[in-house]
Amino acid sequence: MWRMPTRTTRPDESRLIDGFGRIATDLRVSLTDRCNLRCTYCMPAEGLDWLPGPQLLTAAELIRLITIAVQRLGVSEIRFTGGEPLLRRDLDEILAATAGLTPRPTLSLTTNGLGLARRAGALRAAGLDRVNVSLDTLDSTRFARLTRRDRMADVLAGLAAARAAGLMPVKVNSVLLRGINDDEAPALLRFCLDNGYQLRFIEQMPLDPQHGWQREGMVTAEEILTRLGTEFALTPVAGARGAAPAERWLVNDGPATVGVIASVTRPFCAACDRTRLTADGALRTCLFATTETDLRGPMRAGANDEELAEVWRTTMWGKAAGHGINTAGFAQPDRPMSAIGG
Repeated sequence: MWRMPTRTTRPDESRLIDGFGRIATDLRVSLTDRCNLRCTYCMPAEGLDWLPGPQLLTAAELIRLITIAVQRLGVSEIRFTGGEPLLRRDLDEILAATAGLTPRPTLSLTTNGLGLARRAGALRAAGLDRVNVSLDTLDSTRFARLTRRDRMADVLAGLAAARAAGLMPVKVNSVLLRGINDDEAPALLRFCLDNGYQLRFIEQMPLDPQHGWQREGMVTAEEILTRLGTEFALTPVAGARGAAPAERWLVNDGPATVGVIASVTRPFCAACDRTRLTADGALRTCLFATTETDLRGPMRAGANDEELAEVWRTTMWGKAAGHGINTAGFAQPDRPMSAIGG
């Protein structure tokens, strides 16, 4: 996707505005590229070459950059991702420091749920507001096949613990894979309705390290809705969607809803309000960006907060109009999803 920017000169604006007039207020922070699952669509069975420890941002460095984002750049929502963010032993420290900022941002976490049962209460006490938990199947055999780990019971326990701790709404993220779990859409929705979780289906995206993604193998939003429609009445949620990535439908006249994040077939780039920070301190303007801007280097070299903020503003000013997945020249980023952050 290419469009002429609406402005050619960056205005005197402290916030993260881009050339198309979008303002980034949602920061996605990857805390680690490591994961304790090996989901088939995300990484090979043997895992990946993890980032060396010295390259990762320390808790103090993360907190400093998050503080700059909130207090100088207008960020109001922060989602911590990975890899698997629960593998960061200092996660509670990072959460507490972020929750203590003024103005206080909304804090969420995307996790595979494996360690959530024992940590949900502490995460809530540290300041976490809500969670998204990945769960692609309700069949334990399929779960082991998809993730290469027999840990579905831990994920279910984590979901229940998050709900009990008040990390609401508890959202479930599901990716359907053709010929593997694409028959489970109604069952997954029924499970979430019964347990008070909010379900979000996500189209499989070209972010695998093997670069083996094929469009014909992706289960589209239209197919997902068709499958759900065999058992549920779906009505589009009225009102503006805004920058939310999920299109939502009322289920059986509500109040419960189901969402579909159709990054491939129904791109929502025009309303994107996200900026991204990788675990090793790189700024990314888009999940599918093929370039990055280093913040770790200048920070460790002594740059002050306003200098780092200006690097961030300049980077976001150059954000592209869209990800370009549906164009002939689309190039998949070198980094896989686990190293970028969801």
